[in-house]
Amino acid sequence: MSEELLSEKLPHGTARIAHIGIAVRSLDEALRLYHDTLGLPLHGRETVESDRVTVAFLPVGDTQVELLEATDPESPVARFIEQRGEGVHHVAFEVDDVEETLKVLRGRGYRLIDEIPRTGAGGARIAFVHPRSASGVLIELCEKGTDHHG
Repeated sequence: MSEELLSEKLPHGTARIAHIGIAVRSLDEALRLYHDTLGLPLHGRETVESDRVTVAFLPVGDTQVELLEATDPESPVARFIEQRGEGVHHVAFEVDDVEETLKVLRGRGYRLIDEIPRTGAGGARIAFVHPRSASGVLIELCEKGTDHHG
């Protein structure tokens, strides 16, 4: 790896935890705990056809819990639950520029699931970093409220 690529990095403080994704068998059942019992507000549900999931977002302080229910038994979330059971699926970091963050990660040799950003829940531009490159954690990068095209 060249010295130039090793020196390339993002400015400190550019990422924050946007949400923690939790894979569940049933949104309704999970909402009994997170919404009905713990009292977290529910900011609605959304089906993300490209990922074959229905999600529910519940704000907690400056971040959110994202509950993920598979809509297809062959979807990544369904396979995750089949292999590992319900639980924390990913940690999402909001960044200023997903493409720039991917460029820096790629330059430093990290394995990416998404080479280019795609559209996720709420219209955010997202990309995932492979857990084998991130201490076993699936990391989602997300960029919200952007006017970027292409």
